[in-house]
Amino acid sequence: RKQADDLEKAVTIPVNIEIRMDQRVFDLSEVEKILKQAKKIIVQECGCRSDKKNCDAPLDVCLNIDPAPDYATKFAEHHPREVTLKQALDVMKRSHKAGLVHMAYTKKGDDRATLICSCCPCCCFTLGGLLRHGIATHVLTSKYISQENYEKCIACGKCVDRCVFGARKIDSGKLTYDSSRCFGCGLCISTCPTTAITLVPRANSIATE
Repeated sequence: RKQADDLEKAVTIPVNIEIRMDQRVFDLSEVEKILKQAKKIIVQECGCRSDKKNCDAPLDVCLNIDPAPDYATKFAEHHPREVTLKQALDVMKRSHKAGLVHMAYTKKGDDRATLICSCCPCCCFTLGGLLRHGIATHVLTSKYISQENYEKCIACGKCVDRCVFGARKIDSGKLTYDSSRCFGCGLCISTCPTTAITLVPRANSIATE
């Protein structure tokens, strides 16, 4: 139990005020759009992976969009540094290649994100917890979802290995895809050797048999 003199900060929470937020999953094209609209971009180390150290995924992949002037001083332990748009896009491409999922909190009805994290299921407190407890489909949202063209699929299993949400598996030599577990992160698309997977708006998703 913490003693009173050990407290570092206090947060005031207004009474009877509702703040509705979504935990969004973004694909690379969405992140690129957000970054192009930013006036200032800070890259910092992932606090989850720095703490857990359960994998060798890159650390410096979390992006803060238009942060407060004193942000770098307050969060110096995460080694924040300002980067150019090109450098930020390179960070996102590197994290995508490493199989990380781009996630951020957004306000209801507002797609803008101020902190974009690149998460892994083995270290990330949020993503890992949602997957371990089987509640990702109840909490996460996304604008896009993957669509499968089974005629082009060769059941190589590469998309299965890349999908952290368990939406894909090989059964009796054929790919099975559960769209209800897909959040449009795009990790499967960049791996598919036959371009059998595309991203479509979630409301328009139809698997092509």
